[in-house]
Amino acid sequence: MSETASPIVIAVDGPAAAGKGTLARRLAARYGLRHLDTGLSYRATAKALLDAGLALDDEAVAARMARALDLSNLDRVVLSAHDIGEAASKVAVMPDVRRALVEAQRDFAAIAPGAVLDGRDIGTVVCPDALIKFYVTASPAVRARRRHDEIRGKGGQADMAGILADIERRDARDMERTDSPLRPAANAHLLDTTEMGIETAFETARVLVDAALER
Repeated sequence: MSETASPIVIAVDGPAAAGKGTLARRLAARYGLRHLDTGLSYRATAKALLDAGLALDDEAVAARMARALDLSNLDRVVLSAHDIGEAASKVAVMPDVRRALVEAQRDFAAIAPGAVLDGRDIGTVVCPDALIKFYVTASPAVRARRRHDEIRGKGGQADMAGILADIERRDARDMERTDSPLRPAANAHLLDTTEMGIETAFETARVLVDAALER
């Protein structure tokens, strides 16, 4: 695409462990776009607070940390630590933090040639004018099994019942919150990966993206 063309933005939303991150990374590689897992931005904000020894309940300080982040340099491995995830769940509910990060995420998407963003509210809040939107979901039981297998595959200990309960709690929290609840955008393409492999999901999405680009 030419340097003067509008950035291409692909929005990928969905609940935890549905496969949206894998799909988003595959699409970014296919179309030569940057990728942002927006969930990592909340984890990075929490890590910045933890590293500085600051309280997790000070919204003004947390928002300042959020505005100082470099979203192009987020370390997925480091930010996947359990304690960071616990801290992130506390700062993610702060309206000022969410506003700061949504602004940063929009700025990230606006850089040519564009980006694939995945998260909970990309198509509805962050990039409502995205070229194309996907909502990736799967049954809680299947998502719990995937998370269980992932943890075991890395040599960790995993309790299936506990993982399922955690996923169901996260779903409820994400879908019932008043600020940017998890829900499919009205014009999002639904990809249910309960019985769909990543290759099928990717090929389905690719065909839809190609059609959107041709339009």
